[in-house]
Amino acid sequence: MTSELLGFCNWSTLGVCAALKLPQISALLAARSARGLSLPSLLLELAGFLVFLRYQCYYEYPLLTYLEYPILIAQDVILLLCVFHFSGNVYRAVPYIALFVTSWFLLTLQKWVIDLAMQE
Repeated sequence: MTSELLGFCNWSTLGVCAALKLPQISALLAARSARGLSLPSLLLELAGFLVFLRYQCYYEYPLLTYLEYPILIAQDVILLLCVFHFSGNVYRAVPYIALFVTSWFLLTLQKWVIDLAMQE
């Protein structure tokens, strides 16, 4: 009984997270404007999700404990690209993407260096 309830909670959380940002994305696309959407708050939310996801990956937690975060990150990236598209400046997204990719790479490299040092 407990494992079924836990499974239901896991999958319902994933379902809710998959649909969490869809109304906001559809409203943004329907309005064809990013007016009223805060870019700094979107970037802060995205950075928080990325840091938490990297933390979970770094310590090799089971995938089901953090599977909703890649879903939320994908939706935030779609929102971010829509904001840049509707503001007329898609190229402004490049530094943000480069920053996130670089941060992810450096955190991965750090784990690799630590693991290599522990083996010696």
